[in-house]
Amino acid sequence: AAMTHLQAGLSPETIEKARLELNENPDILHQDIQQVRDMIITRPDIGFLRTDDAFILRFLRARKFHQMEAFRLLAQYFQYRQLNLDMFKNFKADDPGIKRALTDGFPGVLENRDHCGRKILLLFAANWDQSRNSFIDILRAILLSLEVLIEDQELQINGFILIIDWSNFSFKQASKLTPSILKLAIEGLQDSFPARFGGVHFVNQPWYIHALYTLIKPFLKDKTRKRIFLHGNNLNSLHQLIHPECLPSEFGGTLPPYDMGTWARTLLGPDYGDENEYTHTSYNAMHVKHASSSLEQEDSPKPMKRSQSVVEAGMLKHEDLGESENTQPLLALD
Repeated sequence: AAMTHLQAGLSPETIEKARLELNENPDILHQDIQQVRDMIITRPDIGFLRTDDAFILRFLRARKFHQMEAFRLLAQYFQYRQLNLDMFKNFKADDPGIKRALTDGFPGVLENRDHCGRKILLLFAANWDQSRNSFIDILRAILLSLEVLIEDQELQINGFILIIDWSNFSFKQASKLTPSILKLAIEGLQDSFPARFGGVHFVNQPWYIHALYTLIKPFLKDKTRKRIFLHGNNLNSLHQLIHPECLPSEFGGTLPPYDMGTWARTLLGPDYGDENEYTHTSYNAMHVKHASSSLEQEDSPKPMKRSQSVVEAGMLKHEDLGESENTQPLLALD
């Protein structure tokens, strides 16, 4: 098969997987990329700050080489960054808010991949200390982590798994999750980022998280919805999808317990554990335009009107929880 330099470093198995699952054809890769690039002029309202081949290829892979869909995702990616400038203002690992979130294990990233070559991200919800980390900073830390991970072509093709452990996540913590910030997270991850999510697994979720899930469902695409698995405390159903040898002991796996600092150390390098001045920058998103100072004033976050928290709303809709959604579907079919 023809090998293009854009696929350099990929194993033959992964190239074959890309062909079968993503319709990736090395012979016409350049034409596919160019056709997406040609669509950019249709959106003069968006600043496309990066348009090189390797970058556009991520979006094609994330949308199975459907050019229109890939372009729509590319436009969303930059539009989301344009609409949420303050989130991306100092978008690097040593930003104090991002650094704190990373240090507290948001997100955790396992070193080894699962049996499908996917990278496993972990969130231990109960560790969210709301006096230390804003939800926005946790979201920024997750988006930055994905930004770094998606540089790896194998992961562009194999994708990611997210496991959220809700054990000991209190009602009080949950009440901070307003619809507006959850919507921001869903837009950032589902609609604006070029990654394939093979599954989002909820473990040990209390009823109020289930209520919250019911409320955000309307923002989820069918495809996403099919990939969200609510396992409750049934680890067997989790193990049917992610083998125990890929999981730390918290999830009934054979690996040692997850050490919260693992990923932070990887990202921050020599800066890890130095809470004072931030000098070394391990990753700076070149393709995020920094707002000019004139924008800065008008762009500082406005105090939000206290919207009804999802949980309060959820309490009114408690009867929805009858759905036997706990562990099914057991098989995620692509």
